[in-house]
Amino acid sequence: MTDPLTTSLQGVVPAIVDTHIHQWDPFTTPREASRLAPLYRRAPRLFERLLPVLLPQAKRELVLTAEHVAQPYLPEDYARDAAETVEAVGVPVEAAVHVQAGWHGPDPSEETAWLETLPFGAPGRPELAAVVGTADPRDPGFGAQLDAHARASERFRGIRFMTTWHPDRGVMDWIDEPCVMTSSSFLRGFAAVAERGLTFDAYVYSHQLPEVVTLAQEHPETTIVLDHYAPPVGVCGPMGRSTARSEGERRDLLARWRDDLAALAGSCPNVVAKHSGLAFPTLGHRERGLTRQQLAERVAPLVEHTTQVFGPDRLLFGSNYPMDKSVASYGVVVGALADLLADGGPDLLRKVFRDNARAVYRL
Repeated sequence: MTDPLTTSLQGVVPAIVDTHIHQWDPFTTPREASRLAPLYRRAPRLFERLLPVLLPQAKRELVLTAEHVAQPYLPEDYARDAAETVEAVGVPVEAAVHVQAGWHGPDPSEETAWLETLPFGAPGRPELAAVVGTADPRDPGFGAQLDAHARASERFRGIRFMTTWHPDRGVMDWIDEPCVMTSSSFLRGFAAVAERGLTFDAYVYSHQLPEVVTLAQEHPETTIVLDHYAPPVGVCGPMGRSTARSEGERRDLLARWRDDLAALAGSCPNVVAKHSGLAFPTLGHRERGLTRQQLAERVAPLVEHTTQVFGPDRLLFGSNYPMDKSVASYGVVVGALADLLADGGPDLLRKVFRDNARAVYRL
């Protein structure tokens, strides 16, 4: 890793493409936070004090604070955060990919249609480059849902259906049963993704990486994008009721993650990985306001191993904003990643921060 605060992207890329952001408004669209958002708006300080009562442990540890999820996060908010990259690494953010964000309406394509109404690309704001929607491959109407997304936006490029499941009941699950991606109904329905030439963003926990191998080998013609390092939950600190409580447990967790990630990268050339979620609380981050050097030191094992096993042509940058905002600022996230990748040279930096995104999501 280079010395902190030294890596610049000037002369390497004209601007950054961020492949993982979320947009939401819990007041005007059906969201996970829509029920509690009015309470937060009326009394934010009281709400934060009552967070242990209002939210179960799994959700509290996922967000750390309600500040960024119980309020709208829209193009002007993202632009304000992303503007930090000019000072941090010398170049702006040009465009972003929205990834589905907990839409609770019965028709998931409505989220895609809603995104088309947002003022991306206005002066001083990044463009909306692509949309990754959601739909369940097990649903008999899955193909029709994909077509509805495509009608809603010409920017629609693929889906993410979150399948994270953890045996610790204190860790956030996004699905109610394990091994969904290897079920016959999922694998059968997934053919509709391949038929339409779409991508699939896979969000799993580290112990679920073998499931991604099964999916990728069953559908080798489909580009699968691994989100957030398939987070080894608690690798940076204890999580849930009993996960990663000791240094020994965290070492074992990291070792298994390294082996399983290498197996995925080596056996499935259709899988690419996002350098995203560096400051995601799910990794076990608890402190808020980490510095660039602190964040880089914490996530160096994840960044360096992922870079090694996937190689320069199969890596993308994603901020995971605003989910990572409770731990680190946007400039810190980008700067920490740039510092960790700098020894790979300008070719690696150019591909991670711009070129690979344009290829994978057909921008």
